[in-house]
Amino acid sequence: MHVEEVGGGPGDAVHSSWLELSAAHLRHNVAAFRALESSGPTPRALGAVLKGNAYGHGLAQVLPLVHAGVDVLYFIAPRDALTVRAHEAAHGLPARQVLVLGAVSPEEAVVLAREGIDVVVADRSWADAVPGLRAAKLPRPLRVHVHLDTGLGREGFTADQLPKQTQFLADAPDVFETVGVLSHFANTEDVTEQGYALAQLDAFETGLAHLTAQLKPAKPLQRHIAASAAALVLPRARYEAARVGISLYGLWPSPETRLSARLVLGELPVLKPVLSWRCKSQVVKWLPAGSYVGYGCTYRCPEPTRLAVLPVGYYDGYPRLASGKAHVLVNGRRCAVLGRVMMNHLMVDVTRAVSDERPVTATLLGRDGEESVSAESLSGWAQTIHYELLTRLGSHLRRVVVE
Repeated sequence: MHVEEVGGGPGDAVHSSWLELSAAHLRHNVAAFRALESSGPTPRALGAVLKGNAYGHGLAQVLPLVHAGVDVLYFIAPRDALTVRAHEAAHGLPARQVLVLGAVSPEEAVVLAREGIDVVVADRSWADAVPGLRAAKLPRPLRVHVHLDTGLGREGFTADQLPKQTQFLADAPDVFETVGVLSHFANTEDVTEQGYALAQLDAFETGLAHLTAQLKPAKPLQRHIAASAAALVLPRARYEAARVGISLYGLWPSPETRLSARLVLGELPVLKPVLSWRCKSQVVKWLPAGSYVGYGCTYRCPEPTRLAVLPVGYYDGYPRLASGKAHVLVNGRRCAVLGRVMMNHLMVDVTRAVSDERPVTATLLGRDGEESVSAESLSGWAQTIHYELLTRLGSHLRRVVVE
């Protein structure tokens, strides 16, 4: 029996939502941080963090847009890092510095070493990998960045572990080439007073001194600790490279960061959100006054209501906790989400946005006319943060690059 071809899943179906990515806005944000990183006496490397499927924007779509504009590309997963080398080979592009920030097995390290991709050494378990890496007869030593735990309490060597637990790096120069040192801030985004961050910088520089004395690198180590917030509000933390994540995509890490940046920089850089989320209606219909909407009968129409049913829901990443609080945009007007957010559906009140029952296109995130729905707003309705909201957008959703 012959079966006709149809979309491979909800994201490919005709009745589904999609994400639009503004190439112009992404270029603008890269340029804003490039200007910031070039403001000191020595230009610094600008890094783009593409973890979490490029913060939910889509690695396949974002990588070609940022490759030429940045100096370093950061990932969590080794497989994602390898897509850079495949992209470069397919398009005849020069190799960018690529660093895997996440955990890497010895077997993965062999593959990464052969592709010239950097990895992070964060604990002494790497000493046990030396025999296997040596036996692999790598064409070049594995390029590593040593992770210092300066106060986040996650990965990294603590001050008490230096230099004893990093001696294996000095003992195996044929296996490891130490090219960088990094750490992560614990509390730069949610505060305007940066005392803890400054203490972390002191610890970072103390640890760096221990490593430099122990390893005696041929070239100064590439230092990096600043993500988006610190790159904006802590000039001392910029060092040789910045790891720009959320703000690359046009979003401020927090209101506190925005306030601090105004004080530190004088003039705020303009960040332009890259992502919009849109959905065509499945049906538009009238409901009489008194009608209930959705599971649990949580909403009752106080008047005759024109309702748009949108084929998008929490399966796609629209947060259920936004039920009864959120709105979308139709024809530049705010339209309330009625009842509970469902797995595959939203119902919205379009009574005052349209004059008939023809299909509509709703904006779930982004701008429509003079109105906009920001990721900060939607995540606030859902009692979470915009980082989580964006990275939980379904990987199945169609992502379209627009200018």
